[in-house]
Amino acid sequence: MDGIDDIDKQLLRLLQQDAKLTTKELASQLGLTLSPVYERIKRLEGLGFIKQYVAVLDKGLLGQPITTFCQVSMRYHDKAFIDKFEEEVQKLEEVQECYHMAGQVDFLLKIHVGSLNDYHDFVKYKLSQIENIGVLNSTFVLKEIKHNLGYYIP
Repeated sequence: MDGIDDIDKQLLRLLQQDAKLTTKELASQLGLTLSPVYERIKRLEGLGFIKQYVAVLDKGLLGQPITTFCQVSMRYHDKAFIDKFEEEVQKLEEVQECYHMAGQVDFLLKIHVGSLNDYHDFVKYKLSQIENIGVLNSTFVLKEIKHNLGYYIP
């Protein structure tokens, strides 16, 4: 967190809560004028602290109420197979998140679909077509307890 001060941190907290706040609203909450707030936002964007601005959508209203975590274990672990998996998983629109893991599994995928049948089809016709997958282990979310999109900023 080098290069940012307490005001920058508060600005980041505010933007994480509501990225639609205007520069005027942010300035008012921070006790600053418009120009310094605008410059701070541009600097934080340039430093990479702010990566993008997005709308958070309701998965249920989009017809994708099923959330699945799929653990993927590869048969072989050489660079070419890992790179190929990472490349292919990028093409799967159902996959919201993908992590290369250390431990008992190689990758953890977070997947959203409309139904269990949709998940079955996704695994059968898309995911399992990626070369070198050894084992898939799926778990299904029964209830979402906490879903915080923001990061803790000390």
